[in-house]
Amino acid sequence: MHIQYLGEIISLGVAFSWTIAAMTCEVASKRIGVTVTNVWRMALALIFSLLMMWWFTGEAWPTHASATSWAWLMASGVVGYFLGDWCLFNSYISIGSRYGQLFMTLAPMFTAISAWAMLGQVMSVGSLIAMMVTMLGIAISVLSKGENKGRFLSLQLPVKGVLFGIGAGLGQGLGLVLSKIGLDYYTADIPQTMVADMENYLPFSANLIRCVAGLICWGVFLVVTGQGQKLRQSAHDTKALWALLIAVFSGPVIGVGFSLMAVQYTAAGIASTLMATSPIMILLPAHYFFHEKITLKGIVGAVISVVGVSLFFLI
Repeated sequence: MHIQYLGEIISLGVAFSWTIAAMTCEVASKRIGVTVTNVWRMALALIFSLLMMWWFTGEAWPTHASATSWAWLMASGVVGYFLGDWCLFNSYISIGSRYGQLFMTLAPMFTAISAWAMLGQVMSVGSLIAMMVTMLGIAISVLSKGENKGRFLSLQLPVKGVLFGIGAGLGQGLGLVLSKIGLDYYTADIPQTMVADMENYLPFSANLIRCVAGLICWGVFLVVTGQGQKLRQSAHDTKALWALLIAVFSGPVIGVGFSLMAVQYTAAGIASTLMATSPIMILLPAHYFFHEKITLKGIVGAVISVVGVSLFFLI
């Protein structure tokens, strides 16, 4: 049975799924800390990935990936799942998941810049316009009229939180480019007779390698910072663990899986634009659950930043 606008419906579902993931990650981070949250998150994501690959391909481990593929994908995991997520989760604590998601609209901009620097991809005029529109939307959301004499504008968020948000967008964007390079090498490693069977599962297998890197980094960071006791105590925090389970399932499992499905049923640009609407979707839930004030300025800023993201794919 053909369902009209199935790809568009799935894309909006993905945006909603990522909204849930962001909010539950905020809950977990505030209860048990950023490091412990991410150790649990990476461990659960790796377990889910291993089970999924074993179920669909009969092989849990990416046996065909060469050392070069592993190196690039591990680097992507370090940048995306460790450095980027360290910034993202700290932004959740400092400025909340609502603004954290808003700053993630910078990721396509950093992806374009990284692809230009590392892959030699051309930076089009459309991309430059998209960057400016995205930054305008964020500026509208986070800047307000200066309260002190002589100041035209003032930042209404902690500087630390804003820097964490920018770092999260950078980690996501650069991590994506590193992941693309690794995935290209990984695809070349697969025997020609198996490419057709493995094609749909390669992104999940590549993500598994990234999860390994993320878990190693967060595990080492946990030991170095002496937070082992916090990890043991977190096992008794039922609310935090439930939040983590929901976050992992709605993010890496449902979110990533259905985002790949969405582009099979509609144009990639349309799917990417609809999936980027989480900064708008999160406004009402953040108000209801976290009692964050919704302002016209905040709505306009979120909409403009999402429009900026859409321009990367549509012009």
